[in-house]
Amino acid sequence: MSFEIHPEDERDRAVMLAMRDMLATLPALEFAPASRPVFEDLMRHTPVADGISFETGTVGAVSGVWCRPMAGAARAAILYLHGGAYVLGSAIGHRNFVSQIVQRAGAPAFIPDYRLAPEHGFPAAIDDALSVFTGLCDMGYDAIAIAGDSAGGGLALSLLALVAARARKGAGVMPRCAVLMSPWIDLALAGGSMLTRAEADPLVKRDELKKAADLYLKGTDPTDPRASPLYQPLGGLPPLLVHVGDDEILLDDSRRAVEAASSAGGEAALHIWEGMTHVFPSNLAQLQAARQAIDMVGAFIRQHL
Repeated sequence: MSFEIHPEDERDRAVMLAMRDMLATLPALEFAPASRPVFEDLMRHTPVADGISFETGTVGAVSGVWCRPMAGAARAAILYLHGGAYVLGSAIGHRNFVSQIVQRAGAPAFIPDYRLAPEHGFPAAIDDALSVFTGLCDMGYDAIAIAGDSAGGGLALSLLALVAARARKGAGVMPRCAVLMSPWIDLALAGGSMLTRAEADPLVKRDELKKAADLYLKGTDPTDPRASPLYQPLGGLPPLLVHVGDDEILLDDSRRAVEAASSAGGEAALHIWEGMTHVFPSNLAQLQAARQAIDMVGAFIRQHL
């Protein structure tokens, strides 16, 4: 297990203080369909990377958006699963953020519009993610990285465990690596940081996560490993990179995932960023930490693809 704590940059401290002051005047974001336009607008504030083109497409019968660099390996691709607590988010909303990863990794990414709750409950999201992964393999991509943020990070780890197990049995392609940013991987909300970081986290509240989990699970046991990948052995996985803010209630989700993968003999690296909040890498326009983290993400994917 590789573990690193990144001290807060002085330039970032002023930005984060201003952000916290602003958020203190606003109601908490609700994980409900009515919040989808607000969430889309928030994600579109991430600047588009230079030299990246976008096109709509369908992979494995799931529609989404391709983010393509000017040049890249012909048989390499990134499967990116967006965040939004299984209720919010879209390929269009996340494409600017993903373009930054694509530019650095030098490989195209497909962002699927997997089905959202409450219209489509568990296991719709993981079923769609698996369909897309299988579709990429059928299209001839044999070097695939899986990545995601927040709920998309949890979905990415669930998918990774599923397809890696199949690949070890000789069925399908083994992903080359996976990147998780502020992943939500325990829908039972059992991490200690749910309490220890409750005051520090200005973005995500346990009560709202519980509402989102209920909308998605619709009565399914939250420890079902397809929904919460922590509740299964995490051995035999390809290299794993995790970035998380130190001020997140989801901090312990990242810690426990990396510890579990490492204890099972896997290669896993955890980067904790002091002063940072949920999915801070998307704020490349303002944060030094975001640019550094995305540089690391891009280099990691490029190395393994």
